Amino acid sequence: MMKNFSGSPLHSNSPTPNHIRERNNRKYSLLSAVPLRFSLRGYGFCMATLFFFCFGSLFYQLNGGPPKILLDIRQYLGVYGKNHWSVKMASARLFTHKDRLARQLVSCPHVHRPRRGESTYLDDHGPPAPRVLPFPSQVVYNRVGKCGSRTVVILLRLLAEKHQFNLVSSDIHNKTRLTKHEQVDLMKNISNIPQPFLYTRHVHFLNFTRFRIEQPVYINIIRDPINRFLSNYFFRRFGDWRGEQNHLIRTPGMKDDERYLDINVCILENYPECSNPRVFYIIPYFCGQHPQCREPGVWALERAKQNVLENYLLVGILEELEDVLLLLERLLPHYFTGVLNIYKSPDYRKMGNMTGTVRKHTPTLEALQVLYHRMRYEYEFYNFIRDQFHLTKKKIGLKSVSQPTAYSPAFLRDLALRTPEPLDEDEELDTDLEDANSWLVHS
Repeated sequence: MMKNFSGSPLHSNSPTPNHIRERNNRKYSLLSAVPLRFSLRGYGFCMATLFFFCFGSLFYQLNGGPPKILLDIRQYLGVYGKNHWSVKMASARLFTHKDRLARQLVSCPHVHRPRRGESTYLDDHGPPAPRVLPFPSQVVYNRVGKCGSRTVVILLRLLAEKHQFNLVSSDIHNKTRLTKHEQVDLMKNISNIPQPFLYTRHVHFLNFTRFRIEQPVYINIIRDPINRFLSNYFFRRFGDWRGEQNHLIRTPGMKDDERYLDINVCILENYPECSNPRVFYIIPYFCGQHPQCREPGVWALERAKQNVLENYLLVGILEELEDVLLLLERLLPHYFTGVLNIYKSPDYRKMGNMTGTVRKHTPTLEALQVLYHRMRYEYEFYNFIRDQFHLTKKKIGLKSVSQPTAYSPAFLRDLALRTPEPLDEDEELDTDLEDANSWLVHS
């Protein structure tokens, strides 16, 4: 029997390779529809991977961020990607920038177009460096009424123009006590003033930190309580340098019985204006907005002292005004540099003389003693401020002239005999200057 070696399908009983491939394809297509079976080793590997993924996610959340090695890898990939795409995108950005610049120059023909070979300052030096703010750059002067505040405000206006800081002086004079919402609104408005700034207003101490707002630095000036009371009493009735007739026009609601009320009668007969709580005036400016701050007592006094020690850079006394200005120049040079030169200049003297109260005279000794008894907490606070002020002067290296305590009988006798008759406007201004200069420090 002859064997066939030709390999022809007509003469061969064995399948060809093509038939084998078709059969295998049909087998694998059927297997792809059936779920694959994994070995125990593959199943364990998948579970271990899932466990490590969950553990890593938990560690990421508890640790507050990814491990350092992942951050390094991310930074490397970011830098690499940035360099990789910067080459491709450079030309596109360049053409986009040129097209935008061309449209801007067409729409703004008045803009200077640099010629060929020219360059601007920004081309040569880059953008200017951000302004370095001085410290402190937020100052609040919650000025006490009739304590030389108008004199200081005039100086601040000249200094703000000279040193380029923002001076915001409020014209609200008769609202020192604020509700909670008014406090928050005012503090937010103060915080939004461009720095460096100095804000000044007749307002009781505001606690910024209570409302989670950055606390500014406070400064202030007070004066002898009885002298402050006398200045305010006659200012309400007769005004200042602008003239008595002008003041009569500006206060039409005040009746003649009130305007020309004798101050001794007001004190001895216990009129509301000359008794508590009206004469309890200085301490609330430092105690704050708490209702108890307006009640004469130890609580308000101690809280005012604490606020002075914790929140005030300097509280000066008007009787030593030149030393106050000198210390402000040392402590806040970016605000007060050159203030003494301005204060002593003849031009300023002419403006400063506009702030004196007219027709001011002194009560009798009996009335002064009664008034001092009503203001004993005010005097305790005044003496505390004076001691702190002298301590600051000593640290700076200034010497203070020894003076008797303000509440001593010698002081009351001297105050009663100082001005027995009402003064004319010019004489009163000269007396104020002499009183201010009598407490000068000689270093």
